[in-house]
Amino acid sequence: MDLKEEDLLERNVKGISEKLKKAKVCILGLGGLGSNVATLLARAGIGSLKLVDFDIVEASNLNRQQYRISHIGLKKTEAIRTIIKEINPFVEIEVLNKKVDRENILSIVGDVEIVVEAFDIAETKAMAIEELLINGDKILVSASGMAGLGSANEIITRKVRDNFYLVGDNYSDYEEYSGIMSTRVMLCAAHQANIVLRLIVGEENER
Repeated sequence: MDLKEEDLLERNVKGISEKLKKAKVCILGLGGLGSNVATLLARAGIGSLKLVDFDIVEASNLNRQQYRISHIGLKKTEAIRTIIKEINPFVEIEVLNKKVDRENILSIVGDVEIVVEAFDIAETKAMAIEELLINGDKILVSASGMAGLGSANEIITRKVRDNFYLVGDNYSDYEEYSGIMSTRVMLCAAHQANIVLRLIVGEENER
């Protein structure tokens, strides 16, 4: 099949393809948030993705993450690369199979301007936000508060400061609700992807 990039993106909002093609986004964590953000950006026509995770796909991931049964046991970086290439083979993908910590996070992100924080563990989220906002000059898009089966309308994007956007319902967490479902996780991921796209094309005016 002679597939052309413009054929994939012909239903996109007009006039934004070149801006998206030039953009690179780093996604830290490829679980429920990160795997969904990555595929959403790929469908939108993002030019380049830097994808970071050290974990493998497990059966318990399948209720909310982009992976399939055939991916169980694979590194998440390799599984998501395969998925993205089946969606949009024109995306340039860089993967790092590495656990992010306080000592390496800035070098991992490198010169990528927009970073999506998509970690599952609260302590790792806090570390990433602190390091990237205090020691870096990145635009950070984070998410917290997506557990349970609350109303979809509770999920919002807040502009916390000029370079920090936070998605979620502001109150729910995994421990309180004893579980996390694909619907609210994907809502948060869609919010994260949407603000990333708005930032790239210059339409950001979130509250």
